Amino acid sequence: MNLKQTLHAVDQQLPSPVQLPSAAVVAGGLTGGYAVARWTRVRALGGVVLLANGVLAGRTWYTSAGPATTAGLSVLYLAGFGVSHPLAKKIGAWPSVFGVAAGNAAASWFLVDRHNFARTVKH
Repeated sequence: MNLKQTLHAVDQQLPSPVQLPSAAVVAGGLTGGYAVARWTRVRALGGVVLLANGVLAGRTWYTSAGPATTAGLSVLYLAGFGVSHPLAKKIGAWPSVFGVAAGNAAASWFLVDRHNFARTVKH
């Protein structure tokens, strides 16, 4: 089995990309990644959480909004991770992580999830 077939097989085992709100996934990736790194004292484990959630959210973004939105939200997700470090020196680690996670979640909701999870109004 080549890499493309393996990725396709993994993709088939995951829930539909539009069933997972990407806003929750990115917020969980940023806060969970930090928490795992802090509590285990193994930064690489936090990176695994960050990466896994980023890939899962990217799958939703790509399926729902296409490559341009996926690229933009991916850059924002990685920038949030990078910005949280210097921001933590000014406002504290957890406030920084929560702020960056909230910003990423809001962008993800506005650009992708609100279309997937809009309530339909019956007249």
